[in-house]
Amino acid sequence: MIQFLKRFTGSIGLDRATAYTSAAQMVGTVGGFFTAMFILWCLSKDEIGFYHTFKDVLSIQIFFELGMNTVITQYVAHEMPHLFWQGTILVGEHRNRSRLASLLRFCSRWYLFFSVLLLMVLIIGGTAFFNRYGAAYTDIEWKTPWLILCVTTALNLLLTPLFSFLQGLGKVTEVARYFFWKYLIYLLSVILSFALGAKLYALSVGNISYVIVSLLFLFFTPLGRILWHLSKVRIVETISYVKEIFPFQWKIALSWVSGYFIFRLFTPVLMATEGSATAGQMGMTLTVLTGIQALTYSWTSTKIPLYSGFIEKKQYAPLDSLFNRTVKQATALNLLLLIAFFLVLCFFRATQLTIWGVNIADRFLPLWPLVLMMVPEWLNQFITAWATYLRCHKQEPYLINSVVTGLLCCLSTMWLGRAFGLSGITIGYCLITIGVTPWAYAVYRKKKREWHQPE
Repeated sequence: MIQFLKRFTGSIGLDRATAYTSAAQMVGTVGGFFTAMFILWCLSKDEIGFYHTFKDVLSIQIFFELGMNTVITQYVAHEMPHLFWQGTILVGEHRNRSRLASLLRFCSRWYLFFSVLLLMVLIIGGTAFFNRYGAAYTDIEWKTPWLILCVTTALNLLLTPLFSFLQGLGKVTEVARYFFWKYLIYLLSVILSFALGAKLYALSVGNISYVIVSLLFLFFTPLGRILWHLSKVRIVETISYVKEIFPFQWKIALSWVSGYFIFRLFTPVLMATEGSATAGQMGMTLTVLTGIQALTYSWTSTKIPLYSGFIEKKQYAPLDSLFNRTVKQATALNLLLLIAFFLVLCFFRATQLTIWGVNIADRFLPLWPLVLMMVPEWLNQFITAWATYLRCHKQEPYLINSVVTGLLCCLSTMWLGRAFGLSGITIGYCLITIGVTPWAYAVYRKKKREWHQPE
């Protein structure tokens, strides 16, 4: 039986790192379902709209991260083939250790500055937004929960790069374990908060748990000691931000910012145009869809250090073999989960089943808008995998693709959302994603052929 399980997990690409990451995403996905149930039972339709709009407004932190997490993992991973471990200490070429130490110090300063800036923008800008579009909902207490969310979101931004750095060092399994416990404790905190009647404060409690778990892993596991030892390395050579990082990072930053306009405008626009109830339906649907995407993307994300190592050594045959197998596994699983989600909602709509007096189907998007959101979700699994593969070369060939897609989705969401509401937003998003997918594949094929030419 044990040998059979080993062969089965190997055939679907489920190594320890992927298992932990997938378990974390399963906690997020399945836990998201239970959280959704508590949201349905504990919040009114209007409060649900506030809850999900909170989350989407908070995601403007992408403008302050500017793609640095991706850059950190890539650059760290490219130094690792020249180093090896002795306990929690990296040994090998001092030049490579020095470059890693310089990058760690630079990133710490970078994120400290932008975390403070993010805090100021969220408090001022976010409060202004909710004061304008939430003024009519006088019975909803949102100001204090929003303030707590602003502070804890800034703290999480400050701590995030440390774990991206550790993942680049090859501590993929350990970082995946961290994310597993982080998501599990977040889930339990949020559900307990809802059960105790915390309402919109539940999201704040969850954010506080993120900060606590991060600090516990940094202070009470070997991960913190690894970073401590590395920070003490004498600097003899640095990774130049201007010459090495910036030429790659600004492209990543624009791509990630474009992603905000693709994925994060739906709920705020719907709240402004159709009210918090419709925004809540979109938010609930996106919670499940993004959970599915995150779960299946873990098959790809956990392979980033391996991809980067193969590229550093110019071992392209094993690179492509691993990548192609991983993409097939991830996209097949993604499709199965999307179909299962659709069938479950069809059942709820057909039976009009209520749980504790709540009509479940009524809190998600109607079926046709749902399908229009699911098609891009599946196609994005391919696009994200291709982008990850190419970015492991420390290049960003999807800059123009991302910017154009972001602009089109932004214009579509703003214009069609204002003119046709929910139908306009979902139709526009689906058609744009279908249109840009062949372009994304052409970029992948072209760059792969160019970069893998024999020297």
